[in-house]
Amino acid sequence: MSRTFSFEFFPPKTPEGVEKLRAARDALARLAPKFFSVTFGAGGSTRDRTLETVLEIQAQGLTAAPHLSCIGSSREGIRELLNTYRSHGIRHMVALRGDLPSGMVGVGEFNYANELVAYIRETTGDWFHIEVAAYPEVHPQARNYETDLQHFAGKVKAGADSAITQYFFNADGYFRFVDEAMKRGIDIPIVPGIMPINNYMQLARFSDACGAEIPRWLRKKLESLGDDTASIKALGLDVVTDLCARLLGGGAPGLHFYTMNQAGPTLEIWRRLGL
Repeated sequence: MSRTFSFEFFPPKTPEGVEKLRAARDALARLAPKFFSVTFGAGGSTRDRTLETVLEIQAQGLTAAPHLSCIGSSREGIRELLNTYRSHGIRHMVALRGDLPSGMVGVGEFNYANELVAYIRETTGDWFHIEVAAYPEVHPQARNYETDLQHFAGKVKAGADSAITQYFFNADGYFRFVDEAMKRGIDIPIVPGIMPINNYMQLARFSDACGAEIPRWLRKKLESLGDDTASIKALGLDVVTDLCARLLGGGAPGLHFYTMNQAGPTLEIWRRLGL
């Protein structure tokens, strides 16, 4: 089985950010990933910047996969975006429910990601390879583990081709999730999402918001390092490299790196894994 490696970026806001992303993209492109994904802000708040970033990646002869979140969106708006991506030859898509931006009241014409996946299939057939999200540690808004698995199964039934997980630091949770999915007849590749550790405060903030668990021992160890960024990065590299090695050794179909628009940590993990 050939493994799939991919890297995620967010659309930059400033000219400096654009240059930083270009440098990261060029460095990571040398690893020949299957695709680069580009995030889509809450309620489509980065819509134009996502499109610009995707088209620039594609212009370099690389495969780009835009994120498309449906919360707060209309069917007509989504159809327009799908047509735009098709017209530029984009064939890969990450379909998500997404978050409502603060201050926005109505959820729009879609409530859940399975509705978006079904709509993409209904309007574009098999044009797009559709990725969806998976949550080994349970989506923070899910009632329980079982309903979360049912929601995941619904996205697959609606037409998803593969899945990328929320990042995690507990390999057992991932393998259990994959086993539970297989018992329900879900046979699409479920690729682990990997978050390199660079900045503990930022990681803690992200994790508290998205429900990703930082193991207590790791949280305490990172807290104890205070402002010693070199030690935080060194520990992070050890922990995340070990996690990746265990995932690949256990049969994971690849890795998807949440790069935060930085190449360095991902390149070092890649080197240590001997990929």
